[in-house]
Amino acid sequence: MAELRSFIFIDQLQPQTMCYLATWMRGRLPRANMAAQIIEVAPGLDIEPLTDVALKHAEVGGGVLVVERQFGYLEFHGRSTAAVKAAARAVLDVLGVSEEAAIRPQILASRIVTGIDPVHAFLINRNKIGSMILPGESLFVLEMQPASYAILAANEAEKAAEIKIVDYRMIGATGRVYLSGEESSLRAGAEVAEHTLAALAH
Repeated sequence: MAELRSFIFIDQLQPQTMCYLATWMRGRLPRANMAAQIIEVAPGLDIEPLTDVALKHAEVGGGVLVVERQFGYLEFHGRSTAAVKAAARAVLDVLGVSEEAAIRPQILASRIVTGIDPVHAFLINRNKIGSMILPGESLFVLEMQPASYAILAANEAEKAAEIKIVDYRMIGATGRVYLSGEESSLRAGAEVAEHTLAALAH
């Protein structure tokens, strides 16, 4: 039986979060403000039959299907929140668990670096997929496990504050989020990202 590592419902994909996801998504592209569901399981191959269940159960679009070394990931979305929730419930029914069975997020690292040096900005931007961090801006970095909670942290921070999404990695052993902006706005977004994960940890 598959272990449910994460079960994340996003009520409205924010524009930057959605666009970043689309840069590496190989499935159907979402639109801003669509509802989305992210499911992470172990072992990885068990995500394949669960994808079959979700896509056949409701009118949703499959965006991400990844099987990596240990874990499998599925993201699907739709204009209808009810359809996304129905497909997600069907997956839970097949697994025979409730969403509370998912592993709670654990924050491993959380730091704000103010007034980024130009060379530091250059080094970060070499590896980014999202927006560029500019010299003088502040940087927020967040690491957590399971990895897929990174998209939730980024999305909720974007909802709450005027920040830029430089990068978020939601696949692998740990998830990572890089946000940038003016220090006051960045601190507001960072607080929401941390609070969102902390609230799910209990």
